[in-house]
Amino acid sequence: MDLGIRGRTAIVCGSSRGLGRACAEALAGEGVDVVVNGRTEETVLAAAAEIGERFGVNVTPVVADIDTEEGRAALVAAAATPDILVTNNAGPRPADFQRTDLADWRAALDSNLLAPLMLVHAVLPGMRERRFGRIINITSAMVKSPNPMMTLSIGARTGLTGV
Repeated sequence: MDLGIRGRTAIVCGSSRGLGRACAEALAGEGVDVVVNGRTEETVLAAAAEIGERFGVNVTPVVADIDTEEGRAALVAAAATPDILVTNNAGPRPADFQRTDLADWRAALDSNLLAPLMLVHAVLPGMRERRFGRIINITSAMVKSPNPMMTLSIGARTGLTGV
C-alpha cells in the first residue's frame, strides 16, 4: 500500500530498538528518511546503518535523551523540517499508587507527557506552515486497560493521549 509519504522526513524517538525501531522501519519501508534516536550510541548507530542499508533511505542517527532540552534540540536540529514525528519513550517503573512519591510523578510526567509535548511544540509550527504533518504519540495499552501497578504510566500517558 502506498501511504503517499515517500520522500518525507520523520523523527522517531526511541527508535534504536523495540516498538520505536519497528516504527522507523515501517516508515523507511514507505520511502521516508528517518532520524533514528536512542540513548546508547552503539544501538543507535547499528539501527541507523541497518535501516539505511535495508530500505535505501537517508537515516540520521541521533544519540540523545529526549527527557532533556538538549536531547530534544538535537533531534529537531537533525531534521529541521520534519513531516512526521513519532514520540516514544521508556515508561516509568511499575508501582501502585501508595508506593509513589512526588519525585516519581515528576519523572513520569517529564518523560511521558512533557517531553513529547515539547517535541510537538518544536515541530508543529513548521508542519502548519508547510501544510503537512503527522504526529503519532505512542503511549500504552494502560490508557485503555489500567493496571493498578502502573499508576505512573497511566497518569502520564493518559494525559498525553488526552492532549
